[in-house]
Amino acid sequence: MTATVAEPNAAETARRTGNRGWRRFRRHRLAMIGVACILLLVLACVAGPWLLPFDDLRIDMRARFAPPLTGWHLFGTDPLGRDLCARLLMAGRISLSVAFAAMVISTLVGSAIGVVAGYYGRAVGAVLMRLVDAMLCFPAVFLLLTLAALLKPDPITITLIIAATSWMEVARVVESQIRTLRERDFTLAAEMMGASDARIMVDELLRNAVGPIVVAATLTVARAILMEAYISFLGYGIQPPTASWGNMLNNAQQYLTSAPWLALVPGIAITLAVASFNFIGDGLRDALDARLDS
Repeated sequence: MTATVAEPNAAETARRTGNRGWRRFRRHRLAMIGVACILLLVLACVAGPWLLPFDDLRIDMRARFAPPLTGWHLFGTDPLGRDLCARLLMAGRISLSVAFAAMVISTLVGSAIGVVAGYYGRAVGAVLMRLVDAMLCFPAVFLLLTLAALLKPDPITITLIIAATSWMEVARVVESQIRTLRERDFTLAAEMMGASDARIMVDELLRNAVGPIVVAATLTVARAILMEAYISFLGYGIQPPTASWGNMLNNAQQYLTSAPWLALVPGIAITLAVASFNFIGDGLRDALDARLDS
């Protein structure tokens, strides 16, 4: 009597692959540090302003330019006597919200264009990818500043502007991945069974390209934080009295020698957030790399 060994089904294979990926991600120390920093930063921005004794818009001219660790002012105060810690956390809400929203929009647009271009190829793919190349020919910074100068600079507008200048990289990543998956056996089998193009693109191709998309989305958040800070620093982004990390740097540039903490505090927050997301992206890229399974 011959014993038979049952082959693992698709769900079991996916579970094992996910477990291996999670183990690889946990071993990536910088990625885990990045996750911890982002969680702490988000928690501080969400709950911190409710716990501080000062409002971010409360003006106290007697406490102007108080250095860090002065009384209850953990990070000091600005030229109007407003608590810098409260403003930093409220600015974090704006900057992180803009970055996450821009990431979602740019990922959706880039993924849609990339999957259509990669699946159909030929004329359709060539036209769509030439559109991507044309958009990439424009320096992103100049395009960003031009759109910001022409439109009303509120958080929603800035989010849309950043998304409009960030989807091209996602589209290229997805298109390349879809072209590879297009010739795989499971795609050909779905076509032979009469599945519609939309179902093949979503269920068979896009679902199997989630890994590169997640990595690209994570790096897009870091890029969006920098872009928002850049245009706000130049005065075309979020406008006072609403605080963002970028316009906090803009307001601090004339006090670099007399009150350097005004620039250091938001600068460190931007650096920490961008570096953390980049570390997470690197960790996800390594964790989702199938070549490491061997």
